[in-house]
Amino acid sequence: MTFRYSFTFPIAGPNKLPRFKGWALEHAPDIEVSLPPQVPVKSEALTIRLKSAEDRQELMTRLANAQL
Repeated sequence: MTFRYSFTFPIAGPNKLPRFKGWALEHAPDIEVSLPPQVPVKSEALTIRLKSAEDRQELMTRLANAQL
């Protein structure tokens, strides 16, 4: 199965990928994601790929109150 769905959310500052990975391991270990190899420091958003629309909706719900 491929990662056909994407989700972009606001996240600022350095180390976006490690911060998201740590959050995902703690709060969403059941959702498989595909991350880009790198994200520019100046970028104010992160786009991740997901396998299903249900995973996308669940991740949006869990990220609603997250402090990354």
